[in-house]
Amino acid sequence: MTTEAPNSGQMSGLPVHDHGGCIAKAIRTAEQLCIDRGARLTPIRRKVLELLWESHRAVKAYDLLDRIKPLEASAKPATVYRALDFLIEQGLIHRVESLNAFIGCVCSEHQHELLLLICNRCQEVEERPALEVMEAVAKEILQAGFSVHRKAIEIHGICSQCTANEKY
Repeated sequence: MTTEAPNSGQMSGLPVHDHGGCIAKAIRTAEQLCIDRGARLTPIRRKVLELLWESHRAVKAYDLLDRIKPLEASAKPATVYRALDFLIEQGLIHRVESLNAFIGCVCSEHQHELLLLICNRCQEVEERPALEVMEAVAKEILQAGFSVHRKAIEIHGICSQCTANEKY
């Protein structure tokens, strides 16, 4: 569902995204995947996932810790990092290397490669499938005889929302 926010998209007439649906879908997906895989979505793992989905901005681990501390006084950095490691292993989130931060995965149901578009203004991160780009990169890797452990492409720039807001 989209609604107009009082300050952000109002001038441009662009809709503003409601993250409630994103959070609900991410939790449903995580619960089902954990059941299917025999993995355990603990309350702290669930909370970390919810916090990551409150926006489409990358979130740093210590920011997550600050938000969890009021709910779980005994939470330590290791608590958050263990939850993040679990969520990455399950394919529910991604690490944004260039920001040393994390985002929710929009297609957790299947393994995939990453093309992340990172806005330098609003800090939103958009995950794109970019199949043709990834195929071209795979071809180059094959030609180089390179052994890949993980592949992610991060591109920094200005998102369409921020570009549209500049015009007003």
